[in-house]
Amino acid sequence: MDALSVAQRKLMPEMSELLKKRYQILQTIYLEQPIGRRTLSEVAGATEREIRKETDLLRNQQLIEMKTAGMTVTSQGVEVLEKLKVFVREISGLTDMEIELQTILGISKVVILPQDSDEIPAVKSHIGKEAARLLEVLFGRYKKIAVTGGSTMAAISKELSIGKPNRALQFIAARGGLGEDVLHQANTIAAAFAEKTGGSFKTLYLPDHLSVEAFAMMMKEPVIKEMMDLYDQTDIVVHGIGNAEEMAVRRHSSLEEVEKIRSGGAVSEAFGYYFDKDGKIVYRIRTAGIQLEQVQKASTILAVAGGGSKARAILSYFKNAPNPTVLVTDEGAARKIIELTKKLEEL
Repeated sequence: MDALSVAQRKLMPEMSELLKKRYQILQTIYLEQPIGRRTLSEVAGATEREIRKETDLLRNQQLIEMKTAGMTVTSQGVEVLEKLKVFVREISGLTDMEIELQTILGISKVVILPQDSDEIPAVKSHIGKEAARLLEVLFGRYKKIAVTGGSTMAAISKELSIGKPNRALQFIAARGGLGEDVLHQANTIAAAFAEKTGGSFKTLYLPDHLSVEAFAMMMKEPVIKEMMDLYDQTDIVVHGIGNAEEMAVRRHSSLEEVEKIRSGGAVSEAFGYYFDKDGKIVYRIRTAGIQLEQVQKASTILAVAGGGSKARAILSYFKNAPNPTVLVTDEGAARKIIELTKKLEEL
């Protein structure tokens, strides 16, 4: 922050708070547009009277338009959001929070997006957009990218944009997908990444839950061997982090498996591995997808997860995450992680 901004904050600290408040309201309208005043007041945690006052001001400044369907942000409003983004990050403490979280998690980089995707679902698309920008930079150096499934991964695929098709890029589904929501399967997402970039993709159509005999037999199949070889050659792994029980239910785990996950104290899930609060593996799905040791060999790992409800899962997974990991998350998860860490230090 420059000297003038620091001096202004000292003389008029309320100016920073008002700026943050108006920026947040404008950003919420942008994320949720078209949106009505009542819904906006619920999302922003303000009274309808306050929202009416602030949105009237934003309209008079030609930053928003009021339509029958709800409020939308004008091109001028989008420009203001972009120009003030870095400054608002600084006065909101997000830059300092990124450094703090990087130290807590022991990884190479953390990127925090404003607000909480649990409260404003559209924040997930902003997380996807930021992750997409980071990936686009890496495409110049790395060509083999393994991707997992999930709604956040789908958000990244929607935001990818490169000027010129790059046929050298290869996207590999990090796991099978039978039994899951098709739109959020790793196979679907790998194909979407390839379509957006002009690259190719490799899919893996296998169920997550295999018996010991079926797993041993599948691992001998040439197509599975080829996928395992590709995982060994992977440059970048892009993945989400799930809450353990939620993921067990989503994957249609048996009652016996769910009981093992619960009794083991599982908190997080990634790549079919379930981790407890200390990062110890308490259960593992037998799957022909990418294995943890292969993830750890990748040059860069991009983890994407947001929302205060994911804080414990993120902390759990990152107990043993490789150092070259970059985490893209949101303010809701970041604040909760810091809060949980401080509570643990006090014990």
